[in-house]
Amino acid sequence: MSTKATRDAYGEWLVETGKTNNDIVVVDADLAESTKTMLFGKAYPDRFFDVGAAEQNLVDVAAGLAIGGKRAFASSFAYFLTARAWDQIRNIVAHDNLNVCFVASHGGLSAAADGASHLALQDVALMRVIPNMRVVVPVDAEETKNTLEAALKAGGPFYIRLRRDKEPILQKPYQYKLGKAETMRDGSDLTIAAFGPMVNASLKAADLLKEKKIDAKVLNIHTVKPLDDDTLVKAAKATGSIITIEDHSILGGLGSAVAEAISEKYAVPIHRLGVPDVYAGSSRNIDSFLKEFGLTPDQIAVRAEQAAKKH
Repeated sequence: MSTKATRDAYGEWLVETGKTNNDIVVVDADLAESTKTMLFGKAYPDRFFDVGAAEQNLVDVAAGLAIGGKRAFASSFAYFLTARAWDQIRNIVAHDNLNVCFVASHGGLSAAADGASHLALQDVALMRVIPNMRVVVPVDAEETKNTLEAALKAGGPFYIRLRRDKEPILQKPYQYKLGKAETMRDGSDLTIAAFGPMVNASLKAADLLKEKKIDAKVLNIHTVKPLDDDTLVKAAKATGSIITIEDHSILGGLGSAVAEAISEKYAVPIHRLGVPDVYAGSSRNIDSFLKEFGLTPDQIAVRAEQAAKKH
């Protein structure tokens, strides 16, 4: 199974697409090497703008370029972008429905080595409550490029959450569609709904559950907003319960979004796995954090087995 980091796919896509689309401009906040926008900057220096470590200015510059007719891609680390510049994102870009795509690297626990100050564990919650904002967490590098193509075609504000490390490129039994939750594995005993790297962990957990005669459906919820309520309701009716898995706070993220939708349309038990309402500890390996928060495949399988037996 081949691997690639989602941030690497972003850098490659920018260079490829920039060849034929002269309206694409890129703005970064002194992290171009880490976000991989430096590739675009080297290829098209007249369309690349580094504003320094100033995320509010990053958003304002991107907004100005969009008002001028450009399709702006603005990048930084996920925490810095969403937390420091939320005011500008909400009141300028989203309010006026501007063509700015916020592509954030080091989302979730992927900045584990940099410590709690860099971990974006509330970013999805912050972005999904903003009107006009679409929120997408691609499952892998291939889907990252699909997401970027869809965002470019759709226009308007987007928040796309990417990660630092290389990840497997998964086999997908579907053609990507923005706003469409996709079935990675069918099952009848319960539904596991996940996004980003937690989809692969959920597939591994489903393999472990199969050994115990538990047939788990695994959904890739790559688009958190707009959420695919129809697919979730069908899964709830078919399996009777849903467990959500996310490398994000359990407050306000995927689990909250799924619970909101299901409680209104077809109430079944919802079990949420994610990062608890705490500050993550000091810098360490990502695997250590995953184990601490119960997000390894074997831990997911245990919780899923308990959930399956309760309904």
